[in-house]
Amino acid sequence: MATNPVKIANSVLAALPHKDYQGLIPSLEQVSLEFGETMYEPGAEIRHVYFPEDSLISLLTLVEGHLALEVGLIGREGILGVSLALGVSISPVRALVQGNGTALRMSTARFMKEMQRSPALQKEIFLYTHALMAQVTQTAACNRFHVVEARLARWLLMTRDRVKSDEFRLTQEFLAHMLGVRRVGVTKAASALQSRKMISYSRGNIKILDLKNLEAASCPCYQIVSDMHDGNKA
Repeated sequence: MATNPVKIANSVLAALPHKDYQGLIPSLEQVSLEFGETMYEPGAEIRHVYFPEDSLISLLTLVEGHLALEVGLIGREGILGVSLALGVSISPVRALVQGNGTALRMSTARFMKEMQRSPALQKEIFLYTHALMAQVTQTAACNRFHVVEARLARWLLMTRDRVKSDEFRLTQEFLAHMLGVRRVGVTKAASALQSRKMISYSRGNIKILDLKNLEAASCPCYQIVSDMHDGNKA
């Protein structure tokens, strides 16, 4: 079956045959996501799934009810709400918008019906679920074993891949939550990358200046996760 010839921002939807995608259109609503907006809370019912277009969503696990650590990152390559495909309608994580942009939203009830109707959609969702599980697993190991500077480089590269831009806005406080370190640790790591002219960082605005060397400074986890997503596209 030929995939959809129309240019579609979200990779999961773009991988569908044209007929299957056309069948989804009436159920999809484009919504704007704002930085800092909470999409899901742990233990809460999932009411919608989201197919990000140019937005970015962090998956956070909470410790002692208030300390947060990022375990996953979702952009145009994926979908927020994949646990529904496994029969689980309660979110295990907090989903927080990290980058402004748009997403296509679908109700949980409609998503479940479309999963049953379209084997192609089911296949793409399962492939992405596998890739997301691999990302979460790799991120857990990365947070435990790799130094902050290499983890920051990885995280900036993953963000770049998903927003398709070398410039984005990230505050030190937000980065500290994402990396599970104190703000002073983020400052030190960002300053090190900036002194080597890999990035510029001022008042929360980050610009990647030297992609090649930033990739070299990153831990191997970046390439492992990237290869996993690329393998799903093959």
